Amino acid sequence: MDAYLVRVGADAERALGGDVGRAVAYALGTPGKRLRPALLLAAYQDLGGTGDATPLAAAVEIVHTYSLVHDDLPCMDDDDLRRGRPTVHRAFDAPTATLAGFRMVPLAARVLAEGATALGLPSERLRAIACTLLDAAGATGMIGGQVLDLEGEGKALDLAALTAIHRAKTGALITASAVMGALAAGADEMALAAIRGYGEAVGLAFQIVDDVLDATATSAELGKTPGKDALQDKATFAKLLGLDGARTAAEREMERAIAQLGSGGVDSTVLRGIAEFIVTRRS
Repeated sequence: MDAYLVRVGADAERALGGDVGRAVAYALGTPGKRLRPALLLAAYQDLGGTGDATPLAAAVEIVHTYSLVHDDLPCMDDDDLRRGRPTVHRAFDAPTATLAGFRMVPLAARVLAEGATALGLPSERLRAIACTLLDAAGATGMIGGQVLDLEGEGKALDLAALTAIHRAKTGALITASAVMGALAAGADEMALAAIRGYGEAVGLAFQIVDDVLDATATSAELGKTPGKDALQDKATFAKLLGLDGARTAAEREMERAIAQLGSGGVDSTVLRGIAEFIVTRRS
């Protein structure tokens, strides 16, 4: 996946040119956990997909990377470190980072379309996969969640409000990744529902653990600046539930995710392993 993204970034740099092209290549060339691609590939393979779904997985990661570039901007979280390297606006500047993020959205759509064509997917299935990705990234998903997150700074949010924010901001794209893999594999409605339920649970677990790590881990472990949530007076699961309560909540979501797989007859050791990794990770 890393090599594929580096190649996509190099192609984008040649096509776009200038600092914006270099910023796109820089962002895509920075290694990460690649959780979302892993979810897509695991769902695709375990539900019967037999081709190379790497481009579909890369499209999700490109959208995720764009969101990180914009999330780090001075007008958002104003962060200096991401994935162990200077954030894009620090390596270049804020206008360049802003434009680079915008450019990644159509780049992701192109990579997705090319990947679906290579797999021989029918047009209606490509449409469903593309709508799943773009809906998760838009106003009802990631972007809408980010707006709610910013509006919630300095406010005492209850658990329902906090959960709603992060089902959109973080969980929507994680859920979409698994659902896209299932769609690409031609999964039936029962399996799709199970995968969607699994994705919603692991997406929430991921954010809960992120909140705990922001309060307890080091910058070397995280690859980004810890303690930002407290500095910005954000409502977090760690703050609302306490560290132990948040860890318990994450484990509960992991168990729910695994149960969702069973309810739909999805037998996936890899997806179960990803759920377990999400709640035990240190970065």
